[in-house]
Amino acid sequence: MNLNDDLSMRVVTIAAPVRTQVVESLRGAILDGRLAPGRRLVEKDLCQMLGVSRPSVREALRALEAEGLISSIPNRGPVVTELTPEDAASIYQVRGALESLAAELFTINASDENIADLRHAAGELEAAYDSGEVSRMIAAKRAFYDVLFLGSHNGIIAEILRTMNARITRLRAMGLSSSERRNDSKQEIRELVDALTRRDAQTAATLSRAHVEMAARSALASLG
Repeated sequence: MNLNDDLSMRVVTIAAPVRTQVVESLRGAILDGRLAPGRRLVEKDLCQMLGVSRPSVREALRALEAEGLISSIPNRGPVVTELTPEDAASIYQVRGALESLAAELFTINASDENIADLRHAAGELEAAYDSGEVSRMIAAKRAFYDVLFLGSHNGIIAEILRTMNARITRLRAMGLSSSERRNDSKQEIRELVDALTRRDAQTAATLSRAHVEMAARSALASLG
């Protein structure tokens, strides 16, 4: 694929800083596979593709390297990071520990408004699952966890996971591309929400970790 012909990545000048637009455009291209794992990222080509200056591209590449989406390889320069099974397993281990803790804390600290927001987010997520649109599911899943983390009243959990968000999104896209995994995930979320709204801390923590473990199994199978 000649990305110079793909106008969908071209940055259009708007109120947001150009660097932010470049980061979002490149991030989106990596997450949806237009920039494949292992692909070398040449500054000159990116400038032409995006219609921006080299300083903007360099700043964006540094930001995406901090997110783990880009790696700097000696004598090659920046490339799209190839996510190994070992990397993925480590990410899921961290997710499992932190999300189960967030679930437990939610049952203790969430307000009635948080619970109502969680039910609403779960409904939106179920509708997204039914649509079969991976991008919609990913957005709804992120919104669901935003509510969960807010209700846990532990901002550090969200802060840590935010640094891993782009890599988590890549793995989610792999898992949710399977209709079987989508159906299983939908049922797992239903059971988790039931435990959360009943304020059953132990069950919520257990179900949260089990949900992550099942997601890990699906994504790791995709990575081979």
